[in-house]
Amino acid sequence: MKAVIVTGTGLDVREIDPPKPKPSEVLVRVRAAALNRADLMMAAGHRPGAPAGGLTVAGSEWAGEVVETGAEVSHVKPGDRVMCTGRGGYAEYAVSDLGRTVLIPDSNMSFETAATLPVGLQTMHDAVVTNGQLKKGQSVVIQGASSGVGLMGLQIAKFMGAGLVIGTSTNAGRRARLTEFGADMALDSSDPAWPDAVIEATGGKGADLIVDQVSNGVMNQNMKAVRILGRIVNVGRLGGFKGEFDFDLHASKRITYVGVTFRTRSVEEVREIVRRMKADLWPAVEDGTLHMPIYKVFPLGEAAAAQAHMGANAHLGKIILKP
Repeated sequence: MKAVIVTGTGLDVREIDPPKPKPSEVLVRVRAAALNRADLMMAAGHRPGAPAGGLTVAGSEWAGEVVETGAEVSHVKPGDRVMCTGRGGYAEYAVSDLGRTVLIPDSNMSFETAATLPVGLQTMHDAVVTNGQLKKGQSVVIQGASSGVGLMGLQIAKFMGAGLVIGTSTNAGRRARLTEFGADMALDSSDPAWPDAVIEATGGKGADLIVDQVSNGVMNQNMKAVRILGRIVNVGRLGGFKGEFDFDLHASKRITYVGVTFRTRSVEEVREIVRRMKADLWPAVEDGTLHMPIYKVFPLGEAAAAQAHMGANAHLGKIILKP
């Protein structure tokens, strides 16, 4: 099969043997794979949690048809249309754990559309609902809201009953479109005054919850913008992995700061994330309430060009690869 391999210098398309499913896995004929920022980080050499030795196939979410199932799999069968997360999605075939393999809810939903959904749904339900502990009527800030995961975060916050949803983006064009995805207010996080706008919009209290995909450069501003006893959930480090941290501000506001990543979670933990997401959100996926725009589709052989396009940060929505 054709697969996109992570090398020391980037990505390379090669012919390799298809993967074989373990008892708890599902082998899928990939029809569409979506790009994520984590894929760019992996291609650039930042690969904590990647298996040691052997070839690393890029890609973390995809959709396609079930080809074969392991002995422990009972909820899907060959021929079923599924959306998946895991490793190795930039390929003609990929395997996913049974808990990360979900039936596409609508026969009219395209594989391209289905491939845009699972990472955003899983990541942002876990961040907003499970770790963010959002209550109805509370205020939420999604940092980096114009990313694919960020757009889903806005929609999930609104769907779960947030009273005020604020999204940030440093790009004026993308910022202007955040209201299409549930934002009540859109702010420029490169403007030092954005925390003041959040405080004003929340009646002087500050936001109840901030979901941060940026980190370095906005961390202390996040703590300024969040209320006393507020919550900050860090799901991404697009702006840098290290930076200044105002420990006194953190302590004085008694902020709950939670860092999350899928890299160090067990199979059982990820299965539980998917279960909780489906319990809360699946009706809204089925009826199209939660959705993701497709920005551009590339053939699998142009994976490097697709990642370069994402790296230029000029898009709104998901970029898709088609084997």
